[in-house]
Amino acid sequence: MKVPKTGGIPTTKANVLHWFKKEGDSVQVGEAVVELETEKVSYELESPIAGVLLKIVAAENVQVPVGGPLCHIGQPGDPVPAE
Repeated sequence: MKVPKTGGIPTTKANVLHWFKKEGDSVQVGEAVVELETEKVSYELESPIAGVLLKIVAAENVQVPVGGPLCHIGQPGDPVPAE
């Protein structure tokens, strides 16, 4: 998952506020995985796929640029992509 470009709001980065899941947890499509905050708004980012949270790339209280990686979601046993 990557930091999305928010519709209509000019922003270049987001702060990671809170992870709702930890590595190894299963996630469902549409389930909130992480809470992000921009200069204007905070929001929950939902998983686009079902699977397992393989790796958290961006820790809480870290700024991530739009398009930057937050985490890797895959299937149990999938290799974690190298950064």
